[in-house]
Amino acid sequence: MDGLHIRSGEVRLQSLATAVPPHRLSQSDAARMAAQIFSGRFPNFERMAPVFTSSGIVARYTVQPPEWYLAPKIGWPERMAAYLQGAADLFVDAASRALEAAGCTASDVDTIVTISSTGIATPSLEARVAGRMGFRNDVERVPVFGLGCAGGVSGLSIASRLAAARPGKTVLLVAVEICTVAFRADQLTKASIVASALFGDGAAACVVRAEKGRAGEAGIARIEGAGQHMWPDTLDVMGWNVDATGLDVVFDRAIPPFVEEKVRPAIDGILRDMAVTAAEVDRFACHPGGAKVITALETALQLKQGTLDHEREVLSDYGNMSAPTVVFVMDRLLKAGLPKRTVMTAMGPGFSCACLSLVT
Repeated sequence: MDGLHIRSGEVRLQSLATAVPPHRLSQSDAARMAAQIFSGRFPNFERMAPVFTSSGIVARYTVQPPEWYLAPKIGWPERMAAYLQGAADLFVDAASRALEAAGCTASDVDTIVTISSTGIATPSLEARVAGRMGFRNDVERVPVFGLGCAGGVSGLSIASRLAAARPGKTVLLVAVEICTVAFRADQLTKASIVASALFGDGAAACVVRAEKGRAGEAGIARIEGAGQHMWPDTLDVMGWNVDATGLDVVFDRAIPPFVEEKVRPAIDGILRDMAVTAAEVDRFACHPGGAKVITALETALQLKQGTLDHEREVLSDYGNMSAPTVVFVMDRLLKAGLPKRTVMTAMGPGFSCACLSLVT
């Protein structure tokens, strides 16, 4: 467990913003597409089909129009082309909104932390959009791959550490995931069907600075601390397999019971490193990985069922977008009015849990 507890000075979240691609896919249309792809080829599809209605999702957004996903064969080149174009556009959209909200421009950015685990980009995404954004040629680039759904929280922790190390410098975090390029019609597995029922595309961006802000502005909140916990021998719980066609999702159906049993002690330990107790947390802002995971989180955190209402709303409206999703939750909490202490939390491959505490 590796904790960050800021005792002197202030690292503050100055702004956050979200973005989604142009194509909206209703869950009913997604269910029809899945039936067209899997029915008759996967013997258990009819038994699996209710996942589209029990997922808690009404709609999602995708970088490609629906017909693209119905193609009989989509290989690595086509998938990565869709990823690179879609991720670049979403990066620019989310980052531009966050910078505007913070009252600065791309030329003010000193460090960029880019979080993405759904495609391969070399040069990395921030370099590909540098001209469109207007980043300086001496900007520091920190691309991070492999954090999965935990990336939004872990990425904000990384950005906070970098800001704390260089007071007065502006750090931009961008988390962008194009999960739908991993839809696999060739993989006749339960995990593949669940992925087609859950995942959507999206991006989120945050501006962080170790000072109170320009012209006396305090920003959104002070980042009090952050930490992570990784469980041993859990590599098969969540992640990607890589084959000749693309990324193949790894899901263990035991995630909800794992959450109920293991997450609370891990979060308590992370909070303890920050000299905070769970009783002092006014609101947990959780990554909504799925309807059953949200329910399991409420049980684990000893919350009344229904407490994680914004999480359910985000899941309903956007699906699971992996890393950016928890920032969508924070955006709704911000609009509703943040309490004194909010703890962001997300789980990801590893299997791991990441937390970050914000104080207004």
